[in-house]
Formats: sequence, structure tokens, C-alpha cells
Amino acid sequence: MIVALIVACEAGFWVLLALGLAVRYLLKWRRTSVVLLLCEPVLELVLFAATAVDLRNGAEPGWEHGLAALYIGYTVAYGHYTIRWLDGHAAHRLAGAPRPPRPPRYGMARARHEGALWLRTLLGAAVALALLQAAVWYVGDGDTSSLRSFQWVALRAAGIHGLIALTYLLWPKRPKGAPGREPERETVVR
Repeated sequence: MIVALIVACEAGFWVLLALGLAVRYLLKWRRTSVVLLLCEPVLELVLFAATAVDLRNGAEPGWEHGLAALYIGYTVAYGHYTIRWLDGHAAHRLAGAPRPPRPPRYGMARARHEGALWLRTLLGAAVALALLQAAVWYVGDGDTSSLRSFQWVALRAAGIHGLIALTYLLWPKRPKGAPGREPERETVVR
């Protein structure tokens, strides 16, 4: 049941987002659009409540409960960012607004951008860890190994993303032809 609810919440997220943006830019109903977009967090509350009820009713904690916590953590950290990003593109395509700026590609600006994304991942992992720990305490003496394993998944995801962000800081990408960059070798096909 929890897996189906996670899929329904993800589909609902995109449906509400598409409806909200369509109402905003095609029908010009800004208030209705805001109401639709504010319904997005309700989906996570429904998933959280359903997971808690499932555990309260005696369900063995499983991978689906861990996945629900990771999903909620991800949407808390990246949900608003995703909505804002898509809103900028919808405004450009449907309302004639200027093209939204792209993320920086080179140098320290790119490193700052990657660092900001890593902080979002860290927030998502922290939310997931807190939800999983609350579920462990809630279950009590039962088998919580699957919940603990998802805590490690959240920590690994944050750690790997942190290492990737760190590489942009230590070895900033430079544009082709920039000083200090080795020229690319041409390959000869015979």
C-alpha cells in the first residue's frame, strides 16, 4: 500500500504542478494557481500520515517505509526548487518572460551552485534521517533493520553528493581555451 501511495504522491506532485502552471499562464488565474501549488505539501503530509498509520497498525517496518521517508526528505529539500525552476521555464514559454538564467558552467560560480545543491541534499537527508529515527523509536522493540539501512542510504547519498560538489571546488571546470587548461588532443582516424 505504501509503495502505491508513494507513486500516487509523485504523480500527484506533477499533476498539481502542471495544473498550477497551466492555470497561471494559460488562464491567468494567479490565485487559483497559488492554491494548487500550495496543495503540493499536503501530498507529503498524506504520505507521512499513511506511513505512521501503517506502522501503528502493526505492519513490519520494511523498505517501503524507508523509501517513503527518503521521498518526503527529497521533496522537502527539492520541491520548492523544482517548482521555481519549472515556473521560470513556463513563464518563458507561455507568458513571454525572459529565458531563466542557466546555472553557471565554470569556475567558483559553478562550485557555489553545486555547493548549494549539496546543501539541499543534506537537508533532504536530515529530514529522512529524522523521520526514520522517529519510526525506529515508534516501532520500539520490533525489527528495525530495514529502517536503519535506509538511514545509511540517506547518509551515503549526502556523502557522495558532497564529494561531487567538493570536486567542483578543488578542481573548478574552465572553459575551453582558458589559461591553465591543457589543449585537447586531436584523434587521428586512419
